[in-house]
Amino acid sequence: MAVEGGGGNLSELYSGSKRLALKVRDSLERLERLEYTSSSSSNAVVAGSSDDQATAIRRDINQIQSLCSDMDRLWRSIPSKPQRDLWKRKVEQVSEEAESFRASLDKYISRHQKRIQEAQERAELLGRASGDSHVLRIFDEEAQAMESVRRSSRLLEESFATGVAILSKYSEQRDHLKRAQRKALDVLNTLGLSNTLLRLIERRNRVDKWIKYAGMILTIIIIIIFWRWTR
Repeated sequence: MAVEGGGGNLSELYSGSKRLALKVRDSLERLERLEYTSSSSSNAVVAGSSDDQATAIRRDINQIQSLCSDMDRLWRSIPSKPQRDLWKRKVEQVSEEAESFRASLDKYISRHQKRIQEAQERAELLGRASGDSHVLRIFDEEAQAMESVRRSSRLLEESFATGVAILSKYSEQRDHLKRAQRKALDVLNTLGLSNTLLRLIERRNRVDKWIKYAGMILTIIIIIIFWRWTR
């Protein structure tokens, strides 16, 4: 695409940057496939080959960003504003793509270094375990103790929750009884019975009850006296 003000050179730089971008994208995908294969098969971490590929990818990304700097300088000298705006968008897209490649590569390197560190730590732990199994037994006992504590804590929490539920149920029943008592008093008040009259009725019931009990006792005493007198 011919552009005024050095556009031919700009087009060549743009084409070169797009070819490098395709190469970097393909290299990143190949590196991630290698990462997935090594992590899912045997958890082995091969440092040399991955490091070499990452270095080559970073070199290509740096070259893309260098081309973007050159293109940024060139598109600003284009006289035509529409062409200048067009090339500005193209260069910005390539620059953003290069930044995305760099972020992906940095994330891969971080994961790769973490896997290497974890592999080294596992090797050290296995070495210490083979040399002194007593430490592992202590760890196992502590783990069992912690699990027992966790089970006890769960049982206490469940017991506490059950107690709270029971108390809540009792509280609800007490509220129901209070409401029933209030309704009964409301009904009695509706019928015109005052509290004083209710107390008089209760007192009369108690007096009648004691009179009945006294009559029964007196009758028994009379029967006993009569029985003894007739003997």
